[in-house]
Amino acid sequence: MLKGLFWMSVFGVLFSYFIYPLLLRLTPRRIGASDEFPDPQSPPRVSLIVTAHNEEGSIRDKIENCLQLTYPDLELIIASDASSDDTDGIVGEYASNGVLLARAAERNGKEYAQLQAIRRATGDILVFSDVATSIPKDAIEKMVRYFNDPSVGAVSSEDRFVSRDGSVVGEGAYVRYEMWLRGVESERAGLVGLSGSFFAARREVCDQDWDICSPSDFNTALNSARKGMVAVTAPDVLGFYHDVADSSKEYQRKIRTIIRGLTALSRHIEVLNPSRFGWFAFQVFGHKLMRWAVPWFQVLVLATSFFLVAKGGIYVLALLAQLLFYGLVFVGHIKPEVRDRKFVSIPYFFVQANLAVAHATIEYLRGRRMTVWTPSQR
Repeated sequence: MLKGLFWMSVFGVLFSYFIYPLLLRLTPRRIGASDEFPDPQSPPRVSLIVTAHNEEGSIRDKIENCLQLTYPDLELIIASDASSDDTDGIVGEYASNGVLLARAAERNGKEYAQLQAIRRATGDILVFSDVATSIPKDAIEKMVRYFNDPSVGAVSSEDRFVSRDGSVVGEGAYVRYEMWLRGVESERAGLVGLSGSFFAARREVCDQDWDICSPSDFNTALNSARKGMVAVTAPDVLGFYHDVADSSKEYQRKIRTIIRGLTALSRHIEVLNPSRFGWFAFQVFGHKLMRWAVPWFQVLVLATSFFLVAKGGIYVLALLAQLLFYGLVFVGHIKPEVRDRKFVSIPYFFVQANLAVAHATIEYLRGRRMTVWTPSQR
């Protein structure tokens, strides 16, 4: 029994990060995934929705950034989540520039504020962004071209973090892996989650089933699948934003994100039904559900290794490998200066990410939810 539990747990740890991507690679790409489609005779109207809550210190810069975008038919709407500072007043200063304010009368969360803007928007394509994200001038044109493919329901940008000194960071092994996996998913049944800071969707994807209690990046991918379309990644469309000002808050941000993801999946458990969602259901299972299970499989692997070490052979090697792995993490924890070395940074990040998953799962099971949102200070 212990041996069976050990090997099941090893499989659980490896599945989401290695086995699942391999299975995706072995499946054929969806028809049309690599085709080029002609541009329409006239560009579609685009509504850019920027969600804000008490952003008086940053909203002006965001509006100025948006006004510099070169897309020819662009409507800019600021979705204020019942801001209590001067955010709405600053937005009003730009009324002569065509900037619209969609204010939520009550603070019911990011998705509720976005819904108020969706109802007011006139665009065929809706683009969603956060105040902290800086958008390159030609990004909307690039993003809209992906909708020339009629099977595409939503498009995700790729994030680039900007450090305090202005340099672009976040090009580590984990980020490169995630971007590669996004590309593979995009060519199959589509992304199971978009970049929440900058993404776009067809209006018909957003008009119905906009769940204000689920993250809009997941909800939009799900709604695309419901309509027989896919959400794709756009590696040439970048969104730049500063990393969190207080690095100690990054762990809490991860917990909030995972709780919101668990909430979304629990509210839409039907997405795991392959008879309804086909291969997309498998991708949600592999990328989301099995990844959230990794920390518990890690605990089981370590615990069973201690009990099986007397059996010798591979179980001794497994225990030694884990002790070395977690030893490197401990070194990285007590000596931050060595975290830049790959043999420490990769284990350290992996364990930190899975600690956040475990912590968030426990908080979720205790009843914690994250409907109301407060933007991270950047």
